[in-house]
Amino acid sequence: MTKLWFLSWVLSVWLLLDSIPVDSLGVNWGTMATHPLPPHTVAQMLKDNGFQKVKLFDADESTMSSLAGSSIEVMVAIPNNMLADMNDYNTAKQWVKRNVTVYNFNGGVNIKYVAVGNEPFLASYNNSFTNITFPALQNIQNALNEAGVGDTIKATVPMNADVYFSPDSNPVPSGGLFRDDISGQMTEIVQFLNKNNASFTVNIYPFLSLYANPDFPVDFAFFDGTSKPINDNGVLYTNVFDANFDTLVWALKKIGYGDMPILVGEVGWPTDGDKNANVPYAKRFYNGLSKKLAANLGTPIRPGYLEVYLFGLIDEDAKSVAPGNFERHWGIFRHDGQPKFPMDLSGQGQNKLLVPANNVKYLPQRWCVFNPSATDLSKLADNINYACTFSDCTALGYGSSCNNLDSQGNASYAFNMYFQVQNQQDLSCNFQGLAMITTQNASQGTCDFMIQIASFSSSLRPSEVVLAFIMVPMLFFVL
Repeated sequence: MTKLWFLSWVLSVWLLLDSIPVDSLGVNWGTMATHPLPPHTVAQMLKDNGFQKVKLFDADESTMSSLAGSSIEVMVAIPNNMLADMNDYNTAKQWVKRNVTVYNFNGGVNIKYVAVGNEPFLASYNNSFTNITFPALQNIQNALNEAGVGDTIKATVPMNADVYFSPDSNPVPSGGLFRDDISGQMTEIVQFLNKNNASFTVNIYPFLSLYANPDFPVDFAFFDGTSKPINDNGVLYTNVFDANFDTLVWALKKIGYGDMPILVGEVGWPTDGDKNANVPYAKRFYNGLSKKLAANLGTPIRPGYLEVYLFGLIDEDAKSVAPGNFERHWGIFRHDGQPKFPMDLSGQGQNKLLVPANNVKYLPQRWCVFNPSATDLSKLADNINYACTFSDCTALGYGSSCNNLDSQGNASYAFNMYFQVQNQQDLSCNFQGLAMITTQNASQGTCDFMIQIASFSSSLRPSEVVLAFIMVPMLFFVL
């Protein structure tokens, strides 16, 4: 009897542990796509994969409505181009009324944060938002407080990790300081966040360390150890994520707020668009991160629980590639909601792999490829560049998945991407007689010639899609 009771108890505990999700793990849901999945499909994906937190980049009504009735915690967002408007308190109150309190009912949306801007102090923005971010933050939080929801919904500002640094004279985490040119604004923001019991939000990208510096030690970008850890006065750092995070902790300490809660608003690894953006590296990174979160390891000077949002959920083929071609390949899911690789979010070896989107509708199995009967190739380069200006050819870049195609393969890939963006309209596969439509899969090796999903309605206005693609640098090929 005693043995049976003990076995039953062990089984109960095992089942309980097996059902525990990584509750510190959220995900970013971006929608800069020419053919986005329907919001209700994505919302179901979040549920099916056990995500309990989601971070958005706007307050789109269809997106918010798809999350109604779920227990998923939501970070809704105010884009940077609206920060100036939020400097008017009445406008901020109206925004809160339309986008927050309207969902505050039984069966509504479980909003936990409002992201005021997104990385507004990036050096590349040339101070465009420097003087309007803090007033916007104040007005939104005060509007939340006035609406009676400020105790449970907090305003925060997702910051890029470039807002702090370690000087050359002390290049370790304990040297952490806020950037000189924004130190005043950062101190005001931190004081205000602390006053309202809100978290500091930071985006940390180990991939970018590797991308920006060819001499960066590869192993230091991951979580599975390095032969040369950084020694910071006896504190050892084996990965750049921990070192970066603790640099922020030290910067906060030096202005008197070393215990402020920190959430990581974005962290991830892209799978294409650069020699270091690939599936093996992404899998290595996410496996290490998931294990770290499941074990509640924290960082050397901030051990324990970490709240982290993966970036991102789905690839976005209309994002600007100004930072790099990899920008369109951050998703752990492809454009159609299919997992890119096996991934155990539990971090506990439970083999609970990613669940794909259900009931996805595709365009017909048709591809647009180079016409081998074409004789006048003098306009081929121009037509490839045209196709790539209005579609996503980032996989053709150096070190990317389609980098090994020959000139005709480059043409076929470019033509097909344009053809799919244009919903496979016959007239979009001509290119002055250089292209033709085929029903045979044109994929080659590691290079996938996609079939686009049937779009329910684009989250981007046509002008925004055109603008996004016009910003893509022209691609030139040796023919």
